[in-house]
Amino acid sequence: MLAAWTLVGPALVSLLVLFFLPVISVFVIALTDWQFGADSLSFVGLANFREVFADAGFRASLLNTVLYALIVVPGTLVAGLLIALLIESGKSCRLFYRTIHFLPFMATVTAMAIAWEALLHPTIGLVNQTLAAVGLPTANWLRDENTVLPVLGVIGIWQNLGYAMVLFLAGLKNIPPDLYDAADVDGADTRLDRLRTVTLPLLGPVSMFVVIVVALKAFESFDAVEVLTQGGPGHASEALLYTLYRESFEYLRTGYGAAVAVVFLAIIVTLTFVQVHIMDRKVHYQ
Repeated sequence: MLAAWTLVGPALVSLLVLFFLPVISVFVIALTDWQFGADSLSFVGLANFREVFADAGFRASLLNTVLYALIVVPGTLVAGLLIALLIESGKSCRLFYRTIHFLPFMATVTAMAIAWEALLHPTIGLVNQTLAAVGLPTANWLRDENTVLPVLGVIGIWQNLGYAMVLFLAGLKNIPPDLYDAADVDGADTRLDRLRTVTLPLLGPVSMFVVIVVALKAFESFDAVEVLTQGGPGHASEALLYTLYRESFEYLRTGYGAAVAVVFLAIIVTLTFVQVHIMDRKVHYQ
């Protein structure tokens, strides 16, 4: 028993210090009016939570985050699977294509955002210059309320595409070739039939994992918003984590920011539980 506790002890202490204590501290701070740097605080109960749910800015950031996730998650899932299928069906340059598509996931988010800012510049950006050259309308993509969130969604898909592709490639490698031969015997002789009857069902576990991970990353979006839009124009691109950062470290309302963090944590835990609980029933495990 002593040997077991000796081996497990360092991990338990690290988990306690690095996870449980910070989470408990956030819950405690959310019940106070503490401002960052202040020497004193007062217990206010659930006042911060009532203010959070009554705040129109918080509701806007929550809606933006949900809409952003609804763009990024299915877009990444479909595009990642399509690219994985195309790479797997080819016979040459597979390593090159895998590397090219995986690079955005490995790149620093801030550097990536700066590159996109240059591409989307309203006058000298390559996107608008290309559109103007072929006679299509241009836009101020990051300063228009109608375009800023979809553009951030496209950037999010581009960033997560390589991660989804790698997971789908691994899933495709694990599908036994005998199943495709059996599908041919049963009449599923076209690529679409094999995709529908063999590939997609056996990629269920991978698809579930991709959806969960990408959804969590979408809800945790912050860097691109901070660098490209700062939540603007208005509140059109403000995300939950940006609201948390702004309230806690710009306005120094740490108690209110902690309440936002608690609500954010509750949303993430609920989302993960619902995804696993619902999707696990429909997943086919080999």
